[in-house]
Amino acid sequence: MSYFRTAILLAGLTALFMGVGYLIGGGTGAIIALVIAAATNVFAYWNSDRMVLSMYGAQEVDRSSAPELVGLVAELAGRAGLPMPRVFLIDEMQPNAFATGRNPENAAVAVTMGLVHSLSREELAGVIAHELAHVKNHDTLLMTITATIAGAISMLAQFGMFFGGNRDNNGPGIVGSIAMMILAPIAAMLVQMAISRTREYAADNLGARIAGQPMWLASALVKIENAAHQVPNVQAEHNPATAHMFIINPLSGQGMDNLFATHPSTENRIAALQQLAAELGGRGAGPSIGANENYPRGGPWGRSSTRRGPWG
Repeated sequence: MSYFRTAILLAGLTALFMGVGYLIGGGTGAIIALVIAAATNVFAYWNSDRMVLSMYGAQEVDRSSAPELVGLVAELAGRAGLPMPRVFLIDEMQPNAFATGRNPENAAVAVTMGLVHSLSREELAGVIAHELAHVKNHDTLLMTITATIAGAISMLAQFGMFFGGNRDNNGPGIVGSIAMMILAPIAAMLVQMAISRTREYAADNLGARIAGQPMWLASALVKIENAAHQVPNVQAEHNPATAHMFIINPLSGQGMDNLFATHPSTENRIAALQQLAAELGGRGAGPSIGANENYPRGGPWGRSSTRRGPWG
C-alpha cells in the first residue's frame, strides 16, 4: 500500500475519533476529541518506545553483554544506511521481534530470547533486517500512532456509554451508545489492522534486500509462525493493542489474510519473498552476513546442545 493510501486510512481513523466525540457532545465534543487525539499523538511521539519496551520488560544490551547480536544489528544497520539502533532482549520464549522509536535516530530493535535461541544466524539476520526496514520506512511511528488512536477510540466509546445516553442532551441515546461502544472500536481495529498488514509486505521486501537473501527471512517466518501456535506470549495477551508491532502475530497462529488479521498470512509473505528471490536471481545472494570462523554455520550461538545465548 502506498503512503498516500496509508495517510488516508490514518485520516479516517482520526475522523472516526472525532465522530465518536461528536455523537457524545456535538460540535464541542468533536473539537475536544480532536484536541485529545492531537495530545495523544504528541505523547506517543515522544514516549512510545519507552512505553512498549517497559511493557515487555526489555533489557538493553551492548557489545559486552551480547556481542554477536549487537554486532549483527550493527552490520545490517550499516547496510541499510541507518544509525545504529539500541538493541534490547526480552525474556520471552516465544520467538518474535519488533522495532520501535519515533525516527531512525531514536530507534530500538527488540528480540525475544526464544528468537535468538531458535534461529540460525542467517534467519536472525533476515528478521533483524525486516525490523530495520520498518525503521527506515518510518513504520514504527506510524504503527504507534494508529495503535494509540485506536485505543483512545475504544476508551472514548466506553466513556460515551455513560454520558451519551440522553437524546435530550444531543446524545445518541442508549441504543446508539451501545452501538457506538461496539462498532467504533471494531472500525478502529479494522483501520489499524489494514495499515499494519500492508506495511509488513513492504518491510519484508526491503528487509530481504538489506539482508541480501530473501529466503533467510522466509525460513525464519516459518519457524516463528510454527512456534506462535505452541508458545504463548503472556505479556502480548495482556496488551493486544501491541500485537501488530511484532513480525508475527504473537496472539494466535491464525494467518488468514482478512480484515481481522493483524498480519498478512505467512504463506502469502513467503510467496512474495520467493518471487523476490527469483527476481533478484544471483544478485539476491549478496555478501555473506559476517561470514568468518567466529560464527558456526548453525547460527550465531552454535549447534551445541547447551546454547550460551547472545551474550557469548
